[in-house]
Parts: sequence; C-alpha cells; structure tokens
Amino acid sequence: MNLVNLESVSHAYGPKPLLHDVSLGVEAGERIGVVGRNGGGKTTLLSVLAGTVRPDSGRVTHNRGLRVGFLSQQDTLDPGATVSEIVLGGLAEHEWAGDQRVREILTNLIGDLDLASKAADLSGGERRRTALAKLLIDDHDLIMLDEPTNHLDIEAIAWLAAHLAGRKSALVVVTHDRWFLDAVSTRTWEVVDGRVERYEGGYAAYVLAKAERARIAQAAEERRQNLMRKEIAWLRRGPPARTSKPKFRIEAAQALIANEPPPRETVELMKFAAARLGKTVYDLEDVTLHAGGPGTGPLVLDRLTWQFGPGDRIGLIGVNGSGKSSVLRLLADTIKPDSGRVVRGRTVRLAHLSQELGELDPTRRVLESVEEVRKYLQLGKREWTASQLLERLGFRGDAQWKVIGDLSGGERRRLQLLRLLMDDPNVLLLDEPTNDLDIETLNELEDLLDGWPGTLILVSHDRYFLERVTDRCVALLGDGKLSLLPGGVDEYLERRAAGTAVTARLGAGAPAAEASAPTGPGGAGAAAGAGAPEQGGLSAKEERELRKELNRLERQLDKLSEQESRLHAAMADAASDYAKLGSLDAQLREITAQKDTIEAEWLEVADRLGD
Repeated sequence: MNLVNLESVSHAYGPKPLLHDVSLGVEAGERIGVVGRNGGGKTTLLSVLAGTVRPDSGRVTHNRGLRVGFLSQQDTLDPGATVSEIVLGGLAEHEWAGDQRVREILTNLIGDLDLASKAADLSGGERRRTALAKLLIDDHDLIMLDEPTNHLDIEAIAWLAAHLAGRKSALVVVTHDRWFLDAVSTRTWEVVDGRVERYEGGYAAYVLAKAERARIAQAAEERRQNLMRKEIAWLRRGPPARTSKPKFRIEAAQALIANEPPPRETVELMKFAAARLGKTVYDLEDVTLHAGGPGTGPLVLDRLTWQFGPGDRIGLIGVNGSGKSSVLRLLADTIKPDSGRVVRGRTVRLAHLSQELGELDPTRRVLESVEEVRKYLQLGKREWTASQLLERLGFRGDAQWKVIGDLSGGERRRLQLLRLLMDDPNVLLLDEPTNDLDIETLNELEDLLDGWPGTLILVSHDRYFLERVTDRCVALLGDGKLSLLPGGVDEYLERRAAGTAVTARLGAGAPAAEASAPTGPGGAGAAAGAGAPEQGGLSAKEERELRKELNRLERQLDKLSEQESRLHAAMADAASDYAKLGSLDAQLREITAQKDTIEAEWLEVADRLGD
C-alpha cells in the first residue's frame, strides 16, 4: 500500500530546477535512503513528500489519515518551552518512566540534558537531539529524517540505526553518513539533475549498481562516439561545396553532435605533496589536560605519556564532550597542558582543520582567500594557479568571486580544505572534516587521504569515513587515558555498552577503561616510556556521576512508595465499590512494575559503586 504518491512533480528555486517531472511513491514499511550532491534537491524532495512544500507543478497524494513525522534541518522548537514539555508533552513522570521504549529514547538521545532546561538555553546540537527524541517517541506511519546523524556521536548513531530498524514505520532518510545508510535502508534514491534514480539495497548495493549502470552507459557512449566519428568523416569527404549528400544523413550526424553532453561539474581533490617528516612527530610526556583550562572542566588526559609517529593514521573516538577536540588543540599548540609537556618534531608542518567555519573571513572573496595562502603551487611537473585549483574543487567561473559569507556550509568546508593543503603540510589534524560535505566530495577526500604520506589524526562521527582512512583507533573513555581499540569502532561500542549498564551514555562520566597498551616501536600509540600507572576501580569523577544517579533513583523510589501508600488507602476506602477497586488495582500494578524496574537499576548502580 502506497502511503505517499508523487505524480509528475516539478519544483525549482529561482532559475535552478531541483525536481523535474518526478513520479514515485513510498510504500508501507519501505526504508529509503536519499543521496545526491549538496544543493541537488534532496531536502526539497523530502519537504514535498512531507507536504511542507507545495511543488510548482504535479500532484502529491497522502493516504487518508497518514501520520507523518518529519525532522527537518530547520529549528522549530519553542524557545520558552522546557525539554520535558517539548519531548513528553503532558505525560506525567510515572506514565513515561514506566515505558521502556520512551526511557531508552531519552537515555540515548538526551540523557545528558536536564528535562527542566528551556529550549532557549540549549546549544544547536542539543536542540537537534531534543527534536529527534520528540519525533521518535510519537507514533508515525511514515518517518522522514533530514540529516538525523548531525550532532550525534558514534554510539548514538549506532543506537539510532538499531532503533529505526526495529520500527514498523516506513522511513525516508537523507544523510551523508554512508554506514548509517547501509544500516537502515533497503532502497536508495539518488537525486541528480532534477531526476530521482532508484536502486535496490542500501549504500553498498547502490554503489555497485551505479557502477554497473555507468559501465553499460560507457559502452553505449563508445558505440555512439564511433558512429559520430564515422558520420563526421563522411560529411567532410569531398569538396566543401558538395551538396549531394542525403539530407537525412546530415541531420542524423548533426543530431549526434548536438546531443554531446556538457562536461559534468565534479569535485576533484589533488594529490598534494607533503613535506618530509622526521622521526619525531609528537611526544606527550606526563601530560594532564582539562577541557576548560587548567583544573577546570572535564578531565581529558591524566598524566598521559604517548607518542604519535611518522605515518600514523589514527582515529580518535569518544562521546560528545569527552575532549577529542581539546586533544587536537593541544597538538596544534592552541592550548597548553595543565602539566607535563608536548614535544613537537622540528620538521612538522601542521594543518589543523577545526569545526569552526568562523576561521574564514566572511567578507573576503573565495579566490582572495586562497591567494593569501599561496598564488601558485607546484604539483609534480606542473604549476597550478589558485584559480585552477579552485576549479578542481568545484568553484568555477563566477563562483570564485563569491563572498565567503554567501557560501553554503559544504562550500566553506571545501575552501578550508584547499587553504590547508596548499600550505604543503605533513601532519593533518582533522576535526569532523565530513561536516556539510556531500558523498561525492567525501569520496574524493577519501581518495586523497588514502595516498597521504604524512601523519593523520582524525576526529569524526562518520564511521564509514573513519574506518576507511585510518589504520588504528584510540578512545577517550573518561579515565584520562588514550585506550587502544584493536577491534576499532565495534570494540568501542562493546566496551561502552559493557561499562554502562544503567544508562547507555553518561556523557563526561564515561566508564573506566583498560590502560592503553603500547604497540611496537614507532606504531600508533607506542608508549614513550612507562606511562601513568594503571588505576583499578572508579575514578573520582565516575564515582560522583554514579552517586548522582543513585540519588536520582532513590528519589523516584520515594515518590513511587508515596503513590503506593495513597493507593492502598484509597482501596481500603473503596472496598465495596468493585469498579473503582478494579481501577485502583490496575494503577497499583503499574506502580509496582515501575518500582521493580527502578529497584533493579538502583541495584546495578550500587553494585558498580561497591555499596
């Protein structure tokens, strides 16, 4: 049964047609991933399907009584409402606390937020997670998500994929996270040049099917080119004034030439050379670091001794707020450690891509911004101008004279990358480099980094990208160490799940992790000395977090005990009213079930504390 139908739908913004004569439908239970270039019409397609945008032409039909949940990229939260009011509506605490599905959603998406906080006081990422939690708690026949993984860490993305896979609702999702696409979708739509090309399977199947289509198209194009060459040769034979050639042959040849497609706009990242790198890159010696400055904010590193060597390709993993960006800023020398020292190699030429787009002057023009770094760059035997390199990254013609403040997020990200790479670095620190990049640009960036000869340290929640471009993963697990993960992201998720039985994400209060083990000489994470001694049990910070959790559970148990006592008294008063007695008995069973659940959680926390 089709839930939504599009018939000959066309829509444009200004002169650019985003959808042209598109006809398609979404069936009940279908799971569709939508891919395409930034600005190609993916969000427009979702908005038309959801009914929030009326197309210029064509018809959109919704099934009668269709319940649609739509997570757009626009923030529509009431700034005066609390998180509890937005997500839970008017539900009383005992109503939602007794629902395991609701508790799971709250824990994994907004477990670090105070439910009494006002939306106006939340960060952009917190507001985004709040909107997603609200959508998932409600019941829908069709869920449409536009970039749902933005502002989620690896652990939350894995949970969201499993949660969506377990729902019966139909799903249409736009995302650049290719691992997530593979995990949740069974069909793929590609929005390209106003059309919607449809493929069976998730992202991996889509790539294979598209490659096969391209092979078939190439073979057809080669046959067409051969025919075109023959026709042109035939037209050129004999005197130029000769007019005896059959008219239909001339028209056919002209049609072949007229149909020659224009070169497609593509993004191409060059193989930039990297300056020679010596044996020493970064040595951390007995380093202690807090995220908020000396002695303030969460503890990130605690007397850590570590070595980053030449050619290391390391992925740095951790929950949001664990201090990953702080570690990169420490290596970039933009912040100092509380104690200890960071030894930087003499030959290090650093490029640090941060999450801040504010590093670009919004009043400058694109070409000026690149030329202030370098006007010419020698790559192999050829010298490239800044303008030529911009063309290779998709900035063609007038786009090079755009004011930076008018660029999209993806365009600014590409501009940042070019400015960094033109300075010929041999060490790359990349903090969420995939933000705002479409899949085509991601593929180009992966190809560039595949052949990168220098040292690479990457922070990213894009699991596909992380596993593709790095050789090893290390994690910040809240114990002040960098813990090696031989099993990569899967091991990280297993260790997080095993160490947080009460809630999936405790934010800064992460579980104690194993001490980081050194690898062979020069390898990623090779210890430059004995390092900090192993510590058994819980850190002080973990213990504080668990104590807070224990107190919260005890307060809930006290409230439930009071409700239980009132119900017993009411049942005694209504001993002869069987209808009322039955209603009160049902309420009592619900309260008892809630108490049993919370008591089990209390015991788990108490067991971890050793109480």
